Amino acid sequence: MSDDAAKPEDRYARQVAYHAIGAAGQAKLSSSTALIVGLGALGSVIAETLARAGVGHLRIVDRDFLEWNNLQRQVLYTERQVRDRLPKAVAAEQRLRAINSDVHIEAHVADVDYRNIEELVAGVDVIIDGTDNFGVRFLLNDASLKLGVPWIYGGCVGAEGRMMVILPRETPCFRCLMPEPPPAEMTPTCDTAGVVAPIVNVIASLEALEAIKLLSGNRDAVQRDLVVVDLWENRWRQIKLDNLRDNADCPACGQQQYEWLRGDLGGQSTVLCGRNAVQISFPDRPAVSLEALAEKLTGVGRVEKNPYLLRLHVDEYVLTIFPDGRAIIAGTTEPSVARTLYSRYVGG
Repeated sequence: MSDDAAKPEDRYARQVAYHAIGAAGQAKLSSSTALIVGLGALGSVIAETLARAGVGHLRIVDRDFLEWNNLQRQVLYTERQVRDRLPKAVAAEQRLRAINSDVHIEAHVADVDYRNIEELVAGVDVIIDGTDNFGVRFLLNDASLKLGVPWIYGGCVGAEGRMMVILPRETPCFRCLMPEPPPAEMTPTCDTAGVVAPIVNVIASLEALEAIKLLSGNRDAVQRDLVVVDLWENRWRQIKLDNLRDNADCPACGQQQYEWLRGDLGGQSTVLCGRNAVQISFPDRPAVSLEALAEKLTGVGRVEKNPYLLRLHVDEYVLTIFPDGRAIIAGTTEPSVARTLYSRYVGG
């Protein structure tokens, strides 16, 4: 800490003054590690809140890059970062370091899947959901149960949001609540229903508060109901989940069948919420040289490149390729079209 930096007793004075936290709780926060998966609308609010609260180590993960439509609700980012075409994890790391230099920020530009989730969860005290993807949530649920790490689910669309805390072997798990992902045609998204920024802030704040309770040693205060909020209709509900506890029929917590964690369920193509885009990934593909790919694509279309990604504009599509071979294909919501474009311009 530099000589002119704020002392912890000054920075966190108002938080320490709260009776349930105090100096002991603040010390626990400073020695804790939180994993935030997804740094979009929810994740950006969560990450900033926990950095300001003094959680000592934030491991942040996101697969995506910044676009202009993010700024309406993703409060952590700036216009300059959008212009620089930064991955969200890199942009978040920059901003969080500027907010609180005492917090260790560990950023990963990565697609969370069954191959890397256990490594990401290793050593953390809580997992916090900032995603917009049910497949990732089922994966987080499996990892949480297997490794015994609490996780906090949150989601919102339109003006409605939901939040639930999963404490392994204490509360019902996410799969008790939702045994399978809902059919895509029955699930509203920010593409079809839109989203208003205030519901994002409410749900993200609820998630962050539950994390602070856990990390400060206040486990007994943790919310154990499903919270459902509709800001537009001015409704706030807490739904008891006691009847789901000890559900022997649950494949995850009842039978310890971690199908998502094994890779038995889930796929490598994901339609991205609100983006008219598809992400595709290849589990066994070797790393891609962005420099060599840029040279290869000379004359094909307009190419933009920075150390983190390459972007090709061709016809009505935009292909964004990452060094791990993963790509986001904008201009379509059809996985088959996305895979064809990838094969045509990238190869494989």
